[in-house]
Amino acid sequence: MGHGELRGVVALDGPSGTGKSSAARRLAATLRARYLDTGAMYRAITLAVLRAGVEPTDTERVVEVARAAKLTQTSDPDASRTLLDGQDVGAEIRGPEVTLAVSPVSAVAEVRELLVEHQRAIIADALATAGGIVVEGRDIGTVVAPRAELKVYLTADAQARAQRRTKQDTASGRAATVDAVLADVQRRDAYDSSRRVSPLRPAEDAVELDTTPLDLPGVVAALLDLVEQRGLRVVAVGG
Repeated sequence: MGHGELRGVVALDGPSGTGKSSAARRLAATLRARYLDTGAMYRAITLAVLRAGVEPTDTERVVEVARAAKLTQTSDPDASRTLLDGQDVGAEIRGPEVTLAVSPVSAVAEVRELLVEHQRAIIADALATAGGIVVEGRDIGTVVAPRAELKVYLTADAQARAQRRTKQDTASGRAATVDAVLADVQRRDAYDSSRRVSPLRPAEDAVELDTTPLDLPGVVAALLDLVEQRGLRVVAVGG
């Protein structure tokens, strides 16, 4: 892929429906940087747990499944793929069964330790080979990459987030209603912000960005401004 225009790590955190994933991917593509969707990794482990017939609340067996799973997360923003035991599960991990089970699975300390180690390895490789990476999730600025050069915490009104998620689900062929998605958004907010390990919260030095009034290009433009303000964008002469 070669070196792009971003130097360092951009950490994007925030709850579901803030436009985090779409913005992170678009930002990385714009800067020719790497991109890491950490949420997809937790979803893939959750899928492995469900396939094994293990209850998401059975901590001991969840850890066993997580350790045995062969998980690969690629970092090309134009072709990000999530592979579980060699199979592309990118579509399956967005289904309702995984969505309902991902919070308890991702709250298991041993699972988070395992995946954080994996995520840090991907980040290190990206910095060495591409120069920069945009990482999105719920604990990037606080746990995964606490020394990130730029940390942004995305927020949005719950109703707006539910409408966005419903639109995304419908576009992907998944049945969804705003009311049902709103309930799920609120459930995940409560679960993720109150869990004992790596709760959802902004890092102390994060810039908070309310995406409620913004469309995707607007969010990306705001993020690009922050990248440039921090001096993290390096454009080659003649580029």
